[in-house]
Amino acid sequence: MIRSVDLYVLYDDVQYTRRDWRNRNQIKGVDGLKWLTIPVKVKGRYHQKIRETIICNTKWTVKHLNLLKQFYATSSHFKDVFPLVEHLYETAVGHKNISEINYHFIKAICNYLDIETKIVFSHNYDLSEQKKTERLVDICQQANATEYISGPAAKDYLMKDKFDNANIKVTWMDYNHYPEYPQLYGTFVHKVSILDLLFNCGEKSMEYIGN
Repeated sequence: MIRSVDLYVLYDDVQYTRRDWRNRNQIKGVDGLKWLTIPVKVKGRYHQKIRETIICNTKWTVKHLNLLKQFYATSSHFKDVFPLVEHLYETAVGHKNISEINYHFIKAICNYLDIETKIVFSHNYDLSEQKKTERLVDICQQANATEYISGPAAKDYLMKDKFDNANIKVTWMDYNHYPEYPQLYGTFVHKVSILDLLFNCGEKSMEYIGN
């Protein structure tokens, strides 16, 4: 999706959702899928925004790196990719919230893949407390956008007519039909972290991401 747009907005000034993909992702090992989770403070913080969600400690970086070594040490591009990943984790400890961590990783991986799309935070825009769709339209208008590309899950709540009235085209991202790449440990599995792709394919990863 990031490669498909001119501007990618990290929507981080909305409510943080627990047990979601905000602070975790999956990798694939010999025994199946394993969650890589970044510990965050949630107790009593029922209405905190994503950018207000604070990391609990720094020990998670060591745990993640050990798991990545364990799972991908035999992958085709481990020696090439792991130094980049290790550096990202080591420098991630300087960030205090989940929004900054996500930007830190996403930006670096885009650079590795030569994706030059500008990435910004939604909290950098002047947004009033509106309904979901109105806020999205407002961001698009402030960015002078003519088209909004969204994940298919937003179909449940997004009011397309609001975009139509603002002369902004809505396009739904299609996550189906991605080609399978050479993946470790048996039957191919989708919906894993992009780290799985990088360790297995290295600089050839873009061949499997699509246009």
